Amino acid sequence: MDDYNLDTNREERLGFPEVVYGSSKSTDLLRRILNEYQSKGRNALATRVQPEKGQTLLEHFTEAHYDPVSQCFLLRANHLDDAKGRIGIVSAGSSDLPVVNEAYYTLNLLKVPAKRINDVGVAGIHRLFDRLDELKTCQTLIVAAGFEGALPSVVGGLLSQPIIAVPTSVGYGVATGGMAALNAMLSSCANGITVTNIDNGYGAAMAAYRILKLVDSK
Repeated sequence: MDDYNLDTNREERLGFPEVVYGSSKSTDLLRRILNEYQSKGRNALATRVQPEKGQTLLEHFTEAHYDPVSQCFLLRANHLDDAKGRIGIVSAGSSDLPVVNEAYYTLNLLKVPAKRINDVGVAGIHRLFDRLDELKTCQTLIVAAGFEGALPSVVGGLLSQPIIAVPTSVGYGVATGGMAALNAMLSSCANGITVTNIDNGYGAAMAAYRILKLVDSK
C-alpha cells in the first residue's frame, strides 16, 4: 500500500499548492515525495524538517534551499524583490524568527515577496514607530509575538491593513508554550485582527495569500 498520496490538483482547486509537513516523516519518505514533485517539474516546500533530515535531503537535491532557523526545505527558492513586498512579516523579537521565516518561505514558494521587519516588540516600542511608514506600504501584515503577545494589538491600533497575529511559544513561566500570547491575541481589543494557532507561520502566510488573491481578482 502506498504511504502517501499527493494532492496534485490542489492548486487548480484552491489557487495554491500542497505543502508537506515534514516533522513526523522519515527522510526516505520526504525524499520520495520531493522526487515526485521534481519529476513533475513542480517546486515544493516541506516545513518542520529537522536539521539532520534537511542536510541529508540537500545531498540528494543539490539545488534546493534549506533554512535551519525555520526548518523549511524548498526544492527551489525563488529570487524575489523583497523591497517591493506586499506582505509585511513583523516580529516582536529575534526569538520569533522561526515563525517569521516559516511564513517567509511559504510566501516564497507562492512567488510573493515579503518584507521581514524583526525585533520591534513592545519592550522597545519606538523601534516599531520607526518602521510605520514602511509597514504602511504593505497590503497585509503578519505579526508574530511571544511572551504576553501584545504586539498585534498595538499594530492593530495603528495600521489599517488586515492583520494576522501569530502567537509564538517564546517565553517562560506562564508564557511557556505560547498559551499566554494566544489568549492575549484572542482577547485583543484591536478591531478585526485574525489569530492563528501557536507557531503557525505557514498558516499565517496562507491566510495572507488568500487575502491578496481576493484583492487581485477585483
